[in-house]
Order: sequence, then C-alpha cells, then structure tokens
Amino acid sequence: MDRVSAPERQDQIYTGDERAQLESWLTFYRETLLFKCDGLDLEQMKQRPIATSKLSLLGLLRHLTFVEQIWFEHLFAGVEVTPYYKSAPSSDDDFDNLDELGLEETLSNYDAAIATSRRCAEGRYLGELTAKPWRYREVDLRWIYLHMIEEYARHCGHADVVRELIDGETGY
Repeated sequence: MDRVSAPERQDQIYTGDERAQLESWLTFYRETLLFKCDGLDLEQMKQRPIATSKLSLLGLLRHLTFVEQIWFEHLFAGVEVTPYYKSAPSSDDDFDNLDELGLEETLSNYDAAIATSRRCAEGRYLGELTAKPWRYREVDLRWIYLHMIEEYARHCGHADVVRELIDGETGY
C-alpha cells in the first residue's frame, strides 16, 4: 500500500438511544481521521508542517491507535497490552519514531485496535466500571465513549490543520 485510502464515512445518526448515538459519533470521528489522511503517501503522512510541533498525520494515527488500546482494552477490559508504538506510557514514541513501520502496518494496527475496542465494549452496560482505575479514579464505559469522542474530535482538528498545511486540502 502506497497511499491511504479512507473508507466512505458513515454519517452519524440523529436519533436513537444513548448507546447508538455514542457509537455513531465515535465511528464518525474514527473515519474522519482516515478521511483527513486520504490520498496521502507515507512521506506526506510523516510531514511535520508546524515548525514548533511534533504533529504529523502518521503520529496522530499512531497516537489514536494507542488511545484505543489503553482505554478499551487495558483500562476497561483489564487486559495487559503491549502498545504498538510506546516504549513507556509517558513517552512520545507514537509521534517520534515514524520510520519503524510502513503505512500498511500502521493502518492495520489502527483497524485492529478499533476492532478490539468494539469487542471489549460490545454488549457491556454503559454504567459498567473499568477493570482498572484511571489516575486513581473509577470511570465507566459511558465516560470512555465521551472521552474518546472528545479525544478524536480534538485530534481531528489537529489533523485538519496539518493536512491543509501539507497540500491545501480541507473539509469536514
């Protein structure tokens, strides 16, 4: 694979129960991140067009792969995970070591992390607490969905600016 090819984005739902709406918005933002990368090759994905920042589209994709692993698989399900890109939890390896994997492997890891997240949450009650606390706090699955939506929304905003600086492409 030499370029990112984003799937068709699903429109979020406008009515329905709480779970369906949370899942819809999270899916929308997961796909939006790929939409921001659509058509770019690996070298473009690695570009850091903001001189004072480590932000790149590849770094954002890798970071959100890590975020999926930590919130759903590690904290909610209680599974000990080996993060794809981090040597230590507080490291910036997801933004730094951009040459360790190719585009196909990076996208495959992103897809796998999302699939695992979905399996971890499937059929679980939104009020169910995480198996592991976060910063000494109990949080529930509902909070994780809300946090993931805001995390993706914030980083999709970053991705929008980075993409525009790479080739002028914009869009919601």
